[in-house]
Amino acid sequence: MPSNAPHSSNPLLEIAGLNSHYGPVQVVHNASLSVHAGELVALVGGNGAGKTTLLHTLSGLHRPSAGSIHFDGQDITHWPTHRIVAAGVCQVPEGRQVFAPLSVEDNLKLGAYRQYRNHGWVSQEMERVYTLFPILQERRQQLAGTLSGGQQQMLAIGRALLGHPRLLLLDEPSMGLAPLLVEEIFRVIVELNSQGVTILLVEQNARAALAIAGRGYILETGRITKTAPAADLLADDDVRRAYLGY
Repeated sequence: MPSNAPHSSNPLLEIAGLNSHYGPVQVVHNASLSVHAGELVALVGGNGAGKTTLLHTLSGLHRPSAGSIHFDGQDITHWPTHRIVAAGVCQVPEGRQVFAPLSVEDNLKLGAYRQYRNHGWVSQEMERVYTLFPILQERRQQLAGTLSGGQQQMLAIGRALLGHPRLLLLDEPSMGLAPLLVEEIFRVIVELNSQGVTILLVEQNARAALAIAGRGYILETGRITKTAPAADLLADDDVRRAYLGY
């Protein structure tokens, strides 16, 4: 189980007063959160709460209208996406978004495009992914679009790992998956965190996310309304009524 305590004194990621709009519509309102190196932090909210917009703003896919984003002490608020990725922020998008006409192996290699000259490292990291997800090795020549939803989620995570992330952003990894597959995906997330990968897990499945996280944030209609150790949020009556169904 990830620790509730921060692993370092200064956050690896710090978002402060973040606002994000789509035209005149404000989706994220004055959001602030932090993730320390080595942590597994959950950002939990219902459908339409603004979780994906917040991640897209963090990744440079959507421009903030106010606030700041710092990564490893650098202000990345207005950096382009490719520079943010190069700094080590890698996102697994909602809906997986694998390259359907390409093989499993080619999808993984695309994740390593920044390291393409370092053949030894790429081979080593691909073996790491195949160890985490043996089914991907078995189907490495299969077209990604013919995989099951769970296998595509494994592939999307593997592709992000080939980007050599210092911070891994996971957007709704349990979406559309059967309970047994959700359990397997979350087991791997815990294993990656135990190996030192810093993770921000964004989920509608509050019970599953908070069960494995060290700390959590609750996002409601674009506003962060609660933050606490994940175990405390699981025991919070308001959170239980709103997200856990009891």
